[in-house]
Amino acid sequence: MIHFFRVPCMTVGSDLKALANPAKARILSGFFKTGRGEYGEGDVFLGIVVPETRRVAGKYANLPLGEVRRLLSSRIHEERLAGLLILVDKYRKARDNDRERKRIFDFYLANTYGVNNWDLVDLSTPEIVSDYLLDHEKERAVLYKLARSRNVWERRIAIMGTFRFIKARQFCDALKIAEMLLKDEHDLIHKAVGWMLREIGKQDQDAEERFLKKHCRSMPRTMLRYSIEKFDARKRASYMKKISRFAFSRREN
Repeated sequence: MIHFFRVPCMTVGSDLKALANPAKARILSGFFKTGRGEYGEGDVFLGIVVPETRRVAGKYANLPLGEVRRLLSSRIHEERLAGLLILVDKYRKARDNDRERKRIFDFYLANTYGVNNWDLVDLSTPEIVSDYLLDHEKERAVLYKLARSRNVWERRIAIMGTFRFIKARQFCDALKIAEMLLKDEHDLIHKAVGWMLREIGKQDQDAEERFLKKHCRSMPRTMLRYSIEKFDARKRASYMKKISRFAFSRREN
């Protein structure tokens, strides 16, 4: 369920509301599961596509963090996204200022209540959390803490936080967190873990397959399907057959 707090920054909010598209808003509300009991329950969409939100965010690159926090507290999805895109831009501009990068990284983790849908996680976590921790290995314990969170979005931040490590061929944390999340009940975690395993496979298929051979029979089907998406058809079928046989065996017992 989505939780909301204070009133958003009105200047950014006004620019976004001028772009509102009710027809697209209805489509996005369905796509992001905003109905009662769904993962995005209560989230409000204006119907603005990401490139348009990026353009608005670009106008407010110098917005103080206090105002970014107000955006992250908004009940409107695009306002939270704009806040995160502004934060990503601030982080990129601080490339040579490690103290500022740390400040933004800490701010992000202190305000995860506003990073509360899968697109918000995926568009911001690799750019801030994963990038910072790539250079600060001693601080990676925070990902394991997030992986144990009761909040699905924090668990998704945990696995998406390994994205830059994988690109740098550092697989250890991604594989450990994937193992922690093997029994997660949420489909959005299954998809994210499968995605990161697939990214490992792009870098080193043997490394991915060592993990799959150990865990494929107990992995959620969606997680396995996402992880083997780039394998050839014959190998994909072989892995899916293993999980099917294991599921049948468990039913028989």
